[in-house]
Amino acid sequence: MIKKWSVSYPAVNGTEQRRVYVYLPTMYEAEPDRRYPVLYMFDGQNVFFDEDATYGKSWGMADYLDYTDTPLIVAAVECNAGPNNERLVEYSPYRFDDPQYGHFDGKGAATMSWFIHRFKPFIDRNFRTLPDRGHTFIGGSSMGGLMSLYALLNHNDVFSRAAALSPSIWVSPEKLDGLVGRAKLEPGTVLYMDYGSREMGNHDGMRKGFAEMCSKIMIRGIHLTSRLVPGGTHSEASWEKQLPFVIHTLMYELD
Repeated sequence: MIKKWSVSYPAVNGTEQRRVYVYLPTMYEAEPDRRYPVLYMFDGQNVFFDEDATYGKSWGMADYLDYTDTPLIVAAVECNAGPNNERLVEYSPYRFDDPQYGHFDGKGAATMSWFIHRFKPFIDRNFRTLPDRGHTFIGGSSMGGLMSLYALLNHNDVFSRAAALSPSIWVSPEKLDGLVGRAKLEPGTVLYMDYGSREMGNHDGMRKGFAEMCSKIMIRGIHLTSRLVPGGTHSEASWEKQLPFVIHTLMYELD
């Protein structure tokens, strides 16, 4: 079951209405006393419905979770669809310059503040969640993957597990490296992170950069599941194929 509505969101260009999607697991109504972990996701328009997806293809998340009877709530918010790449501003923790698109003032910290202080409390009030850190996850792809990694590191007191698919770690790599090194991490922090073999050429040195990032994360004691996806591309169709790995990692040995 997927519930869908709009919320007032403090976007970079002023308050606007954003679509919110909440997936409830197959047993949610039949077991009225049961509570569930929550996976928060970026780019919500791409998570469930092809007709809402930016490029006409979604992750098919609900189909997979229904098929596997996974006891998980998924709460997703659509991205900024502004014509001037506002999504890159909203989904970047750091200021950065891109040779193709220009300069961006990263507002990712404000985005995460809304997720943590506004969106999560609303979800916890209105659905049968397990609101503690150990059952609160975050995930996304591309810039949403970067934000998921940032959230796990910078807000480890809120999120215990994350999934970062094709994360845009090329954005301000020095600042991201610094965050990895100084982040205050709880024991048992879990991360799924991947990159497609056919998207490695999108940015110079991506294979080396990805390998180095994985190494730094593992040194910090994070339980990392890292993959180079054979034939993987930068697309929802490719990310959909990774859902068995993603969900298995997030739900593995969960109390």
